[in-house]
Amino acid sequence: MDQAKQLVTEQRTFFYTGQTKNIDYRINALQQLRKGIEKYQQRIQDALRADLNKSEAEAYGSEIRIVLGELDFALEHLQEWAAPKQVPTNSAMPDGVSTIYPEPYGVALIIAPWNYPFQLAFGPLIGAIAAGNCAVIKPSELTPAVSRLTYDLIQEIFPQEYIAVMEGEVEASTALLKEKFDYIFFTGSTGVGRIVMKAAAEHLTCNS
Repeated sequence: MDQAKQLVTEQRTFFYTGQTKNIDYRINALQQLRKGIEKYQQRIQDALRADLNKSEAEAYGSEIRIVLGELDFALEHLQEWAAPKQVPTNSAMPDGVSTIYPEPYGVALIIAPWNYPFQLAFGPLIGAIAAGNCAVIKPSELTPAVSRLTYDLIQEIFPQEYIAVMEGEVEASTALLKEKFDYIFFTGSTGVGRIVMKAAAEHLTCNS
């Protein structure tokens, strides 16, 4: 079994255990992610300088600070987001009660770009975790230092059946897009976006 198929199979199996739907589980995962980012902060800044020549101030201001802010926002509002919400019922059913129960999609794929490689990998990851999903991150091959630290950081915090990183060139992205994901988050060019959309359509996958 190739790496992409194995990751998706493992994550789907883990998702079906129901653990990721537990609110406390999600909160703990986000808290662990925040601690990991704080621990790796200097290495993140060094990687962004190596790949994109970003100064420490730019690396922090345009990437790390934004991600930490999204983490804090998610932790503050997660309970509210996940709570059932009563909505108006059609007047044809006067005794009816309508409630929306937020549910996770399942296994998400996050394809990050080269220009904001940390922010646009970890920002979508926060949303995926907060919503109760498993996720696979595909960092850009054009930012190898950020790609490697993303792999190391995630591997240190999470089991790969929950959150995983798959590094590699275009072939890695192609292999991942052959698999059935429940949601794909992609940031990049229009040309590659068409390829992602086509792959998503073949599996009826939601994408943004």
